Amino acid sequence: MTSTSDAVPTTSTEPPHSRAEGRSRSRLRQIVKGVLSAVLVAAIFYFLFRKIDFAEVWTEIRSLTWLEVGTLLILAVWNLLTYAFVWMSVTVPRLSFGRAMVMTQSTTAVANTVYGGAAIGIGMTYSMFGGWGYSRSRTTTAVLVSGVWNSFIKLGLPVLALALVALQGGAGGGRITAALIGLAGLVAAIAVFVLILRSEATARLVGLRAARVASRVVRLIGRPPVQGWELATVKFRSRTVELVRQRWIPITATSLASHLSLYLVLLVALRHMGVSDAEVSWTEVLAVFAFARLATAVPFTPGGAGVVEAVLIGGLVAAGGDRAEVTAAVLIYRALTWGLPILVGIVAVLWWRRRSTASGSSDGRQLGTAKHSTAVVRQ
Repeated sequence: MTSTSDAVPTTSTEPPHSRAEGRSRSRLRQIVKGVLSAVLVAAIFYFLFRKIDFAEVWTEIRSLTWLEVGTLLILAVWNLLTYAFVWMSVTVPRLSFGRAMVMTQSTTAVANTVYGGAAIGIGMTYSMFGGWGYSRSRTTTAVLVSGVWNSFIKLGLPVLALALVALQGGAGGGRITAALIGLAGLVAAIAVFVLILRSEATARLVGLRAARVASRVVRLIGRPPVQGWELATVKFRSRTVELVRQRWIPITATSLASHLSLYLVLLVALRHMGVSDAEVSWTEVLAVFAFARLATAVPFTPGGAGVVEAVLIGGLVAAGGDRAEVTAAVLIYRALTWGLPILVGIVAVLWWRRRSTASGSSDGRQLGTAKHSTAVVRQ
């Protein structure tokens, strides 16, 4: 809940060698986590694909017509554009489309390839916005609001999808229970958000209570209690009240469009691969997609690599899809929504650094230190 701009200023009394040792231990932890993440991805893919005939999967992929390939590419490009629309809706003054594309594609590429890339991406966001004239407080507001709306939709989509499945007569006891749990989580999240915005006193109280809960949790792993959450929630409220009041409709619309564009790429890939609505209905695809998105809320692997594939293939096959056709569709979907942003993002980063160097801005030089910035991030 805290960011570098929200923390209470303190003067470090640590000797230089202690700080160096701390940085060294931090790098070692990052390396260990990165290795464990890579092992996890390898294990998931091994157990997921060991019974799949990839010759059959490749045959399915090769069966795509040029018209089908073209429609998928158009949808994939549209999906990339929607990322920019979200950030244009949460920035004051409104970020230009070109800059929004550069920022979103650069940070997405990092998040999809590096363990802990979300935090590095946040540092890049602050560097870019700073070079474009945005203050840290305005940047923090944009990051937090986009993250909150993203979380709302991640919680809400499974509930919506399961409700639609139920209306089509496919509701079992487990699905109803999952829908109720998801609905409770969504209601709780919205209630907390409303309470924070209601008044400064309420925001401070929410921050204090959340800090107490978090401190109890981190105490179990030997970490010190968290501090400054009440200040962070009060600042968050003051920065977001006006933005939410004026722009909650475009923020909601663009955020929802971004998520549903991802879903549309998956749905069309499945239909092009021969998975008909009779086998797996569009509502069942939405339900599986929504739970796959929810599974990435905790970034065990960069860009959900391995986790998303496992949830999608397992869920869609269980719903009635042919394994080879489903696998081919999921691989195409991930190539267009995970792999393509990496390629576009590399170009965006290079363009940004070149422009930063040419203009004498400090943006490009700050990229090397961006990974040290921390804040709440939209995942």
